[in-house]
Amino acid sequence: MTDPISSAEDSADLARHASKMARIKAARDRNMAGKTGEKGLIIVHTGAGKGKSSSGFGMILRCIAHGMPCAVVQFIKGAWDTGERRLITGHFADICQFHAMGEGFTWETQDKARDIAAARAGWEKAKELIRDPQIRLVLLDEINIALRYDYLDLEEVLTFLADEKPPLTHVVLTGRNAKEGLIAAADLVTEMTLIKHPFRSGIKAQPGVEF
Repeated sequence: MTDPISSAEDSADLARHASKMARIKAARDRNMAGKTGEKGLIIVHTGAGKGKSSSGFGMILRCIAHGMPCAVVQFIKGAWDTGERRLITGHFADICQFHAMGEGFTWETQDKARDIAAARAGWEKAKELIRDPQIRLVLLDEINIALRYDYLDLEEVLTFLADEKPPLTHVVLTGRNAKEGLIAAADLVTEMTLIKHPFRSGIKAQPGVEF
């Protein structure tokens, strides 16, 4: 037998919840109504935690799904055989250009001049792609590492983005230790915080997770 008091309390609780959600929705709708602008964003993914490149490639896949031409320039991981590279070059090369310009991390190449040359070549390709108004999003994967080691000049990068990036083109810059000037110039900055990582427990990088 249903307890009438309990049933009435449940009904009152549901009514309060519905009223609260209605107020939240109305406030949310008013807030969203004022967001009508559109612009090409400068987006930075940085921090010591995992997920910076993964998030950038997630945005690339969104562009592909929307039929938006896009492009990737990899500044460090060019020698890696990654899952995202296989997928994009094997199935979506018609809508997404993929340029692996890096030759590995600095401790692997052990050749500063070679690293600088690779970074410069990557940046020249990036400028070419960003200038193309048909390309809606360009992912500059691990460019923050090249900027951190001064393989690229930050002011040159910022000036180019300010002066030559088409108004509706999005540019995503990933990598640890993003410089303060880049963070200040960006429209959207996300810092991935490292809390726990299997590498510290002796687990190597694995397909499908790291690459």
